[in-house]
Amino acid sequence: MRVPLDAKDGEQTIFDGLIAARDRFGDKEILEDLDRKPLTYTGLIRAAFVLGRKIAAMTEPGERVGILLPSSAGVVVTYYGLHAHGRVPVMLNFTSGQSNIKAAIKAAGVRKILCARRFVNQAKLEDLLDDLATVAEIVWLDDVRKTIGLPDKLYGLMAGLMPRQFRVKTDPSSPGVVLFTSGSFGAPKGVVLSQWNLVANCRQVAQHIDLKPEWVMFNPLPTFHCFGLTGGVLLPILHGMKAFQYPSPLHAKQIVELLPDVKASILFATDTFLNQYARVAAPDDFATLQFVVAGAEKVRPETHHLFNTRFHGLKLLEGYGATEAAPVVAVNHPDRNRPGTVGQMMPGMEWRIDPVDGIPDGGRLFLRGPNVMKGYLSAEDPESVEPLAGGWHDTGDIVDIDKDGYVSILGRIKRFAKIGGEMVSLTAVEGLASAVWPDARHAVVSIPDARKGEKLVLVTDRRDADVARLAEWARSHGAPELAVPKKIMRVAEVPVLGTGKTDYVRIQQMAELEKAA
Repeated sequence: MRVPLDAKDGEQTIFDGLIAARDRFGDKEILEDLDRKPLTYTGLIRAAFVLGRKIAAMTEPGERVGILLPSSAGVVVTYYGLHAHGRVPVMLNFTSGQSNIKAAIKAAGVRKILCARRFVNQAKLEDLLDDLATVAEIVWLDDVRKTIGLPDKLYGLMAGLMPRQFRVKTDPSSPGVVLFTSGSFGAPKGVVLSQWNLVANCRQVAQHIDLKPEWVMFNPLPTFHCFGLTGGVLLPILHGMKAFQYPSPLHAKQIVELLPDVKASILFATDTFLNQYARVAAPDDFATLQFVVAGAEKVRPETHHLFNTRFHGLKLLEGYGATEAAPVVAVNHPDRNRPGTVGQMMPGMEWRIDPVDGIPDGGRLFLRGPNVMKGYLSAEDPESVEPLAGGWHDTGDIVDIDKDGYVSILGRIKRFAKIGGEMVSLTAVEGLASAVWPDARHAVVSIPDARKGEKLVLVTDRRDADVARLAEWARSHGAPELAVPKKIMRVAEVPVLGTGKTDYVRIQQMAELEKAA
């Protein structure tokens, strides 16, 4: 199946897309962060050229350069600065732990990491940076900025007037970013997205939803997460909306108070964070929002209920994405919102659904399109990218698509257990637990079982959770007995990743350690 993408503007590079946006929308304010010193398009272009030239003096053309920064105007300037001078940004997840970050540095062949002392001090990452300094050179942007003098400013002034003459020419098919999957299952994998993958995905979203240039996009998500980079930075800037960058999604109270102050129109976040924001927000805190977009994890019924009851008329739009697809694959529309689904496929996407033995409804989703990655980084050779067979990306997700094209996520292929010969969706079992205890957070994993092949383990922060209550609810609602976990682990907090997604790797380890004890 395929929905056509309007290709009238042709393929573009990241930096040419920025220049074209200034031509189209005029020299308006386009970027702001907590420092409250907004940049116009020209201000962003000049800053990118000036900082980018400093970095270019210490790197090679085409070199992959690590960026370890929070969501801020600084990370946006740095990202565009690398593109202005033909370098490739590698976004490093500073919440993923030393071993994962070092593995990412090695996999991408990163020799230099761009960072800021102010951020490291505030986030208390000194030990992490000391460790990373053993495998790559740390370049402190604070120090680089101190070396900017009059010649650099004059260069930036000229480059801002004639950016197409000053920028290093690259190809839309050349790398736009190297990102790493969140590692929900196993070690993170390096994803190489082309410049056109990223620009195309922004166009797909803008063709699907009519975005107004007077709107403000509020981005609390980190740019090492594709949702934060594409949705929170590139999409608004390429389509005339101011992009407001907030350094951490964890600051629920500060964020909800800031939303009306910056006149935020769209808020991007994950279910975990949106649930927290909705709990602490007064109705007026969301008054300027046109709609809210949730991605990266399933939206719980409780979160929908919070938005429906506390913020009447505010649409919570669930979407679906993958780092490998830059990331937006499908999203609901403000005028055609179907809670429980992740909306309709983006224009320009092809998809197929392959049947899976033991799963009667839906199938395994494969994707191809202008936003689908070039490939994964080879584990053996940082310079090599393993291309996709026929251009198709295997999402590993089990989905169903109805006659109107709305996509329902039934689970991940790895999120199914085989119990007594029957396939059981772990996602569906989490839904069962959420129905019984909607105010708690739950995660379900499976461990080997000598009698039935696998056994379900519910990890929950509900202190009085018990198997009998689950079994009673399942019987009264016609859920199969196989879907009731026979073991419950009660924890103070269900582990999550820095992006807010459930950390299934840690939860699996916890369940296996408990079994072995």
